[in-house]
Amino acid sequence: MTAAGRPAGDRLSIGVVLGRLREEFPDVTISKIRFLESEGLVRPARTASGYRQFTETDVERLRFVLAAQRDRYLPLKVIKEQLDEADRPRVLRAVGDGGLPTAEDFVEQPIRRMTREELLATSGIGASLLAELEEFGLVRPGEAGLYDTVSAQIAATAKALAAFGIEPRHLRGFRAAADREVGLVEQIVAPMQGRASADETVRELAALSVGLHTLLVKAGLRGITDK
Repeated sequence: MTAAGRPAGDRLSIGVVLGRLREEFPDVTISKIRFLESEGLVRPARTASGYRQFTETDVERLRFVLAAQRDRYLPLKVIKEQLDEADRPRVLRAVGDGGLPTAEDFVEQPIRRMTREELLATSGIGASLLAELEEFGLVRPGEAGLYDTVSAQIAATAKALAAFGIEPRHLRGFRAAADREVGLVEQIVAPMQGRASADETVRELAALSVGLHTLLVKAGLRGITDK
């Protein structure tokens, strides 16, 4: 642990976390942080000797909880439900006619950049699985080695698939197929660059592409389940 109370790997002690939070929430105490942990609002790791180790993601969760209590007077139960919902992997939702995705599903959303450690904490995967996902091109760090929320969603989905024995090496076909679909959309939209309709066309093509893929998988699965 460093002199500043920061454990190796950028883990934060409860004292450091308290100092961070008191800048915005002067009344917060160590007892309050421990209470929020006991209620399941934050889940810091522990050292072998039992010391809490918080991540930057844990600090942001605590800020969210404290602000929700102070500014919106929300009970902890409601705040925990909101956090649990935010923790669930955001896989593309099937909406619209026939349960297929629509162009609105591809409207660009704000993307939060995160460190490697934050990605591991957010997605719930281990370092070895992340290494495999990177090896097979399923997750790719961006500038300055940072990841984003989409990478965390991919990692969480890969973890769910791993529970069925599907390993990252089995998913190379998904990466290749996605790259081909993106390449096709790019060819169609390239002549439209600069036009106001370009973004809308990208979204519509993406929805149609994913929708067709969904239908083809449904048709194939029907053949399996009907046997």
